[in-house]
Amino acid sequence: MPQPLPYDDNTPTGLPGVSATALWTVRMRAQESERPDALFHDPLAAEFLTRARDAGTPPGAGLLQQVLPDWLAVRTRFFDDHLLDATRARGIRQVVLLGAGLDTRAYRLKWPDGVQVFEVDLPAVHAFKEQVLQGRTPTAARRAPVAADLLADWGGALRAAGFDPGQPTAWLCEGLLFYLPPEAVDRLVAVTGELSAPGSTLGAECLNADAADSPFVRPWLEALSGSGTPWVWHLADAEKWWGERDWQARVADLLGLPYAVARFAPHLAAHPGLETRSMILVTAARPAGGR
Repeated sequence: MPQPLPYDDNTPTGLPGVSATALWTVRMRAQESERPDALFHDPLAAEFLTRARDAGTPPGAGLLQQVLPDWLAVRTRFFDDHLLDATRARGIRQVVLLGAGLDTRAYRLKWPDGVQVFEVDLPAVHAFKEQVLQGRTPTAARRAPVAADLLADWGGALRAAGFDPGQPTAWLCEGLLFYLPPEAVDRLVAVTGELSAPGSTLGAECLNADAADSPFVRPWLEALSGSGTPWVWHLADAEKWWGERDWQARVADLLGLPYAVARFAPHLAAHPGLETRSMILVTAARPAGGR
């Protein structure tokens, strides 16, 4: 069991800066888990909220904020399915969550035998998280917290935790990349590529640059900027961008997913002009022929 790490007692949540947004996510995951039609169940989410001094809520009150809980539920379910497919159908045994936050997939998903889940995030995030997780048994064969700054040498820390770059990996960048400046995203994706053996997969969430100035998205971006947690990275052509970095990417058609249609239908009925492709979910694969 990893030893507790110090975290910042001077912030309202104990989590510094952008890391505090993990509590927005965990609040919505706790609410989703109570629904009779829940798309996933995260029984530990409510415990994180109990531990937090002030979990906070996303800023602003625009239309996107109203849709956000259902969007997050769809996003979580989508990436749950992506990771389980990577480990069950593709036989991948290394999963790396970049900017893992308060993610509990290592505990709540039914992983195949032998799967290791590496969670990369700042020391303060792990310290807060271990207060709830300490003493619990993951459903993964091994859970490895990796205390590292994604703007620094996180690849070295990942290797030191037992990660094997010679084996295929399922990477996940959920709720992360849009907080980083473009040059930082490029560096992070470059390191990910260097550490990816043939047959690796990747899941990522991106903001569609074509929708950034829409009446649906713009108020949300302004509210985030005003709260000190701006989204600064956008993509106009996700498949092209990832392809240029040697990932064969595909943008998900959310309205082709039955559970997404069911969740978004009330919002679309009330707001016919809703931007359904403002947020992009990408899945990608590393070609089998080499890095």
